[in-house]
Amino acid sequence: MTLEALLVAARAGDARATARLVTIVENDEPEAAALVRATYREAGRALVVGITGPPGGGKSTLVAALVGRYRERHSRVAVIAVDPSSPFTGGAILGDRIRMRERFLDPGVFIRSLATRGATGGLSHATARVVDLLDALGHEVVLVETVGVGQEEIEVMRVAGTVCLVSVPGLGDDIQAVKAGIIEIADVLIVNKADRPGADQTVADLRAMQSLAAPRVGSWSPPIVRTTATAGDGVADVVDAVARHAAWSRASGDDTRRRREAARSAVETLLRELLTRRFIDAAGHQGRLDDAVAAVADRSSDPQTAVLDLLR
Repeated sequence: MTLEALLVAARAGDARATARLVTIVENDEPEAAALVRATYREAGRALVVGITGPPGGGKSTLVAALVGRYRERHSRVAVIAVDPSSPFTGGAILGDRIRMRERFLDPGVFIRSLATRGATGGLSHATARVVDLLDALGHEVVLVETVGVGQEEIEVMRVAGTVCLVSVPGLGDDIQAVKAGIIEIADVLIVNKADRPGADQTVADLRAMQSLAAPRVGSWSPPIVRTTATAGDGVADVVDAVARHAAWSRASGDDTRRRREAARSAVETLLRELLTRRFIDAAGHQGRLDDAVAAVADRSSDPQTAVLDLLR
C-alpha cells in the first residue's frame, strides 16, 4: 500500500494503517521524512497528556482508566506506552496487549508500545514524532506513559501539554524521586492507590515538596488528586484537573512557550542526528573512523584526541 493510501485509511480510523505509519516513523524508514512533511502541519490540535512517575505507581492502570473517561467524550483516543528495550532485539519488552487488555478491542482506541532503545529521559527518541503523527491522523487525545525511570523523566515536558506525576503511598523511592526534582515538571500531582495506608502522608509530602520547588511560570499551582485507578475512583477528577490546566495554559500563553521549547529541541535533536550520521558515513568511507577506533582500542590515542583529529 502506498503512503498516500495508508494516510487515507489511517485518517478513516484503520488501526492497521495507523500502526504501519507509526512503524515507519519509529524505525525512521525511507518514507519517514515524506510522512512527517505530509502530516506535521495538521498536528497541534490534540490534547496531549503525559503520565510519568517512578515504577510501581500504577501508571498503566491509571492510563487505562483515563482512556475510558476520555472515550466518553471523544471518538478517537491514542496511547503511547514507552517501555524498556530488549537488550537483544531493541523492541519493547512489555506489550500493549498485556498492559491494557480491556481497551485493546475498542476501535476508537489506538495503543502502541515504543521501545526506549537506549534513550534517557523516559521517552523514545521517536515519541514526539509519533505523537504529532497520531494528532494529525485525527486522535483527539493522546496519552503518553513514560518508562518510569525516575529523575530523567523530564523529556515528557517537550511532548505533552500537561504532565501528570503519579505517586503512591508506601513507595520510598517515589518520594526520593520527587526530592530529586521530578515534581518541578508536574502540572497535576496524582496520589494513586489512595485507599492504602499512608496516602495522607504522601499528600503532605507532596505539598511540602511543592513549597520547596522552584516557582512555576505564571500562576498555576499543580493540584493534588487522589485516585484508586483499579476502582476508577478519582479518575474523573484527574480529567477535570487536566482540562483546567489546559485552559490556563492557553489563556496564559504557557502553551506557546512550551511549543517553542519543544520545537527548538526537535530541530536541535534532528540537526545533531543528521550531522552525526553524515560525519560518520564520510569518515567511515575514508577509513578514518576505523583508524581512530583502532588507535583508541590499543591506547595509542584517547577518545577525545581521536574525535578532535577526526573533526579536523
